[in-house]
Amino acid sequence: MDFFNTTSARHSVRSYSDKPVEPEKINRILECVGSAPSAGNLQAYKIFVLTEKGTKDQIIECAFGQDFLKNAPYLLIFCADAARSGKKYAQRGEELYCLQDATIACTYAMLSATSLGLSSVWVGAFDEKSVAAIMDIPANSRPIILLPIGYAARPPRITSRRPINEIVKYMSRELDK
Repeated sequence: MDFFNTTSARHSVRSYSDKPVEPEKINRILECVGSAPSAGNLQAYKIFVLTEKGTKDQIIECAFGQDFLKNAPYLLIFCADAARSGKKYAQRGEELYCLQDATIACTYAMLSATSLGLSSVWVGAFDEKSVAAIMDIPANSRPIILLPIGYAARPPRITSRRPINEIVKYMSRELDK
């Protein structure tokens, strides 16, 4: 699938089939994530890969009962690593750059999953302290995204998008010579 087809094919999926996901596809996704750009090339994020149902059930409780998470064979938890980014960029790295790094990495995961025929949905509604405790995530890492990955149980609902002219504003100005 070419890049532009991949981006238009990506839709949020909250219903997953029981078809197992091939581990080599998850490995390809994770390899793709490793090529995501990051501030200072620090890659200030960690990814926890969860497949165990019992732990997923605990995560669902932290995610305000979003039951669809248990049906996805894989749940990736993207964490921002503030300390890693802060070493080079101080407060701005701790508060912003590590978050940007983790969200870019997650976007790469979503798009690569789509290109492999898999589905996902960005989940940001969860109690991060509870997730960190369940997953034994170090204090310097902050869970910011849950990303279930699996085969869609049914075609995704296609949502409308804002027109480009509502999102983009072209600016031009004469530069002083």
